[in-house]
Amino acid sequence: MKIIIIGGHLSPALSVIEELESKNKILFLGRKYTFEADKTESLEYKIITDLKIPFSAITTARLQRKFTKHTVFSLFKFPIGFFQALSILHRFKPDVVLGFGGYLQIPVVFASFILNVPVVIHEQTLGAGFSNKISSFFAKKICISWETSQKFFPKRKTILTGNPIRREIVENSKFQTPNPSTIDKKLLLIYVTGGSSGSHFINILIEGCLKKLLKDFRIIHQTGDAKEFDDFNRLNNLRNKLDDNLKAKYELRKFISSENKLLKVYREAQMAISRAGINTATELIYMQKPSIVIPIPFSQDDEQLNNALYLKEIGLGEVLIQKDAAPEKFLELIYFMAKNINNYKVDKSKLQEIIKPNAAAEIIKILEHEKKKK
Repeated sequence: MKIIIIGGHLSPALSVIEELESKNKILFLGRKYTFEADKTESLEYKIITDLKIPFSAITTARLQRKFTKHTVFSLFKFPIGFFQALSILHRFKPDVVLGFGGYLQIPVVFASFILNVPVVIHEQTLGAGFSNKISSFFAKKICISWETSQKFFPKRKTILTGNPIRREIVENSKFQTPNPSTIDKKLLLIYVTGGSSGSHFINILIEGCLKKLLKDFRIIHQTGDAKEFDDFNRLNNLRNKLDDNLKAKYELRKFISSENKLLKVYREAQMAISRAGINTATELIYMQKPSIVIPIPFSQDDEQLNNALYLKEIGLGEVLIQKDAAPEKFLELIYFMAKNINNYKVDKSKLQEIIKPNAAAEIIKILEHEKKKK
């Protein structure tokens, strides 16, 4: 089977790639650079090329939610992306196209429809992303991660598969909180992440109270590598000025891309501080990781706020609204959660409704079915 996979949400795409047999040919379409007007190579480009999977960059308009100096120029990229997609599809001749949302997906889905190539899309969120709403009119099948997404799509084309999570995490998740006797609250380890691109806001928040935190906690901090903010280098300079005792408690990384390394972090950390992207949220659920989630305030349809509230609803976290995230309140919440860490857990009976460990395999079955129908 020849498959074009469109990036957007990298984590579920990697899960499906991991599950595909080697006899399948994959072409990955994605963004080479992380941000508009920032020439930092994206994490998806680095990971996909490291896996020796062919990668083609699409130049198209980002669906911006506010007007910036890049907005007008960005709009002119829509037709460019469409003709690039036509050319790529014509050359590669895929049996099926699999999309994971995001602005890059739209011109590829349009081009696939014109060339009569079947499209399968996957929705990770609790609702429906703008790109997937548009793409659903042209897709043969729509895979959803949660029952709550069903109402946004045509029922006859929609299948509940779950959200694909990397095999290492599925196989090593115990759906249980750490044994209380194993936790030394004085040395509780906190994993800080802003997702694959990092979060400038969270990085600044940690920076503002780092010395206070390191008196009582150990921290693994994934910053991202946006050149616009240069957070990693600034925080690394701050780390180098700490005394040796505090420095040893603060581990700083741009990315945590290796499966084994990420799994090790999840296993060792007793708590997480993160944005509320759905793939990070799903991983936190699988690993039963008590979390402080700070949703991006400008996410589409309050997507991240809904994810954050869901984590709180099932008993796994606390929500900190960005505009209210003063250092004092942030510290107070961290210490509160640390003191009550063993109260943050999901009822195992409820987990059976949430967890879909075979999601990647179910999506592949749908791809194979669409190929046969072609």
